[in-house]
Amino acid sequence: MRLATRLWLLGALVPIVGLLLAMLLAESFFETWLARQVDRALLSQAAVESVSLFDGPGGQPHLHLLSSPLEEEVRPFAPMAELFDPEGQRLVSYPSTLEGLHGPAPARQPPQAPPRFETVRGEDGARLRQLTLGVQAPTGGVYLLRLSASLAQQESAVRAFHAVTLAVAVLLGLVLFSLQTWQARWLAGRLNRLRVLIGRLREGALPESPGSGKRRDEVSEVEGALHEASARLAEAREAQEQLIARAAHELRTPLALMRTSLDLALWKERDAASLREALEETRREVERLSALAGNLLDLASFGRGGWEVRAGDLREVVEDAAAAARAEAEARGVWVVVEGPEPAPCTFHAASVRQAVDNLLANALRYAPKGTELSVRLEHEGTRWRLSVRDRGPGIPVEHRESVFLPFHRVEPNGSGTGLGLAVVQEVAKRHGGRAWVAEATGPGAEVVLELPAEGPSA
Repeated sequence: MRLATRLWLLGALVPIVGLLLAMLLAESFFETWLARQVDRALLSQAAVESVSLFDGPGGQPHLHLLSSPLEEEVRPFAPMAELFDPEGQRLVSYPSTLEGLHGPAPARQPPQAPPRFETVRGEDGARLRQLTLGVQAPTGGVYLLRLSASLAQQESAVRAFHAVTLAVAVLLGLVLFSLQTWQARWLAGRLNRLRVLIGRLREGALPESPGSGKRRDEVSEVEGALHEASARLAEAREAQEQLIARAAHELRTPLALMRTSLDLALWKERDAASLREALEETRREVERLSALAGNLLDLASFGRGGWEVRAGDLREVVEDAAAAARAEAEARGVWVVVEGPEPAPCTFHAASVRQAVDNLLANALRYAPKGTELSVRLEHEGTRWRLSVRDRGPGIPVEHRESVFLPFHRVEPNGSGTGLGLAVVQEVAKRHGGRAWVAEATGPGAEVVLELPAEGPSA
C-alpha cells in the first residue's frame, strides 16, 4: 500500500466512518431521550388530571385544560386529552374538536394497572405517543383517561440533528481528505528526495550539502543524517585518495632508488666494495619501505572493527617503550627520562598505545641533539591521562603544529621518516576518545601530547 493511500485511509476514511457511527449512535440516543421526555410530560399531565378529575360541580368528571386561563397559550404544545366513561363512551376531550380523531375507545383497564404507553398513527398520518390510565370514580366504575402527544416536533428535531451532523461529517470529510492529500503529496515528495539520495549513495555518487530548511521533524533529521553521512563519506574518500596518492609517491621514491642502485651495480663489473655499498643503500631503502608499509597497515587496521580495551597500567607501557628506545638513544648520545605516578591505572588498548608511544619517541629521537635529554611525562588531570614527549631539538613551527598529524606530512620536505608516525598517534587518540596535539613548549624543542580518558573509550 502506497503512502498516499495509507494516509487517506487512516487519516480521512477511518475518521469519517468513525464519525458516522458516532453520529448514528448519538442520533439514536437523542431520539430515545426525546421519547422519554414526552413520556414524562404525559405522565406528569396524567398525574394532575387523575387527582382532580372528579372535583367539578356535582362530582362530574371534567378536564382541567378546558377551564384553564392559560388554555390559549398552552394549546400549541399541550397534549390532547380524552375521557371515557365505564361503558367506553367519550365524555369530553381537549381540544373539543378532537372528536373521532384518535380511534375508538381504549380497552377497559383496572385502576390499579400501571399506565399504558403506545405509539400510534392518527387519522392524519401523524405519529402520536399515547398514555392510557384507568381512574376509579368516587361513585364506582372506572373511567379511562387517554393523553396523546404529537411526535412531529421530536421527529423534526431528530431530522434537523441528522441533517446538521451529516453536513458536519461531509464537511469534515472533505477537509480531512484535502489535508491528507496535501500531506501525502508533501511527505511523498520529501521521501522521494530521500529515496533519490539513498540511490545516489548506493551508486557511489555523493550528493551536495542540504538546503537550509527550517523543518524540525523526523524526516528532516533522517535527511540531515544522510547528508552528514555523505559529507563524511566524501571527506573519507578524499582522504583515502590523498593517502593512496601520497603512499604511491612515497613508495615510488625508494623503489626508484633501489632500481637505480641495482642497475648501476649490474651495468658493469664492480669491485666488492662498490657492490657492498650498493647493497647497503638498497637495504636502507628496504627498511624505509618496511617502515612505510608497517605504518600504512597500522592506519588501515585502526578503521576495522572495535578494539578490546582492558584495564591496565599505563606507566608500565610507557616504561617498556622508553626501555626499547634507550638503545638507539644511547647510540645518538641522548638519554630518556620518564616521570609520572606509578602505577597509572587506565582502560586502553595496550598494543595501539604502545605503538603510539613508540612513534612519539622515534619522532623525538630523530630531532633530539646529541647530549640532550628526552623527557617523557605522564600526568593525571581530572578523568584523563596526559602523556607528553619532549625533545630539545629545533621544535615544530606554529604553522605546522596541526598538519604534522596528517599522513605523509613532513616539516622538512626532504627529511627522514615516513611521515606517518604522528598520523598513527592521532588515530590512536581518536579511537580512545582522546586527542593529540603539539603543546607550547617553554624553551627549545617540541612537546607532543597524547591524551587518553582514564575510563577508556565511550564507544
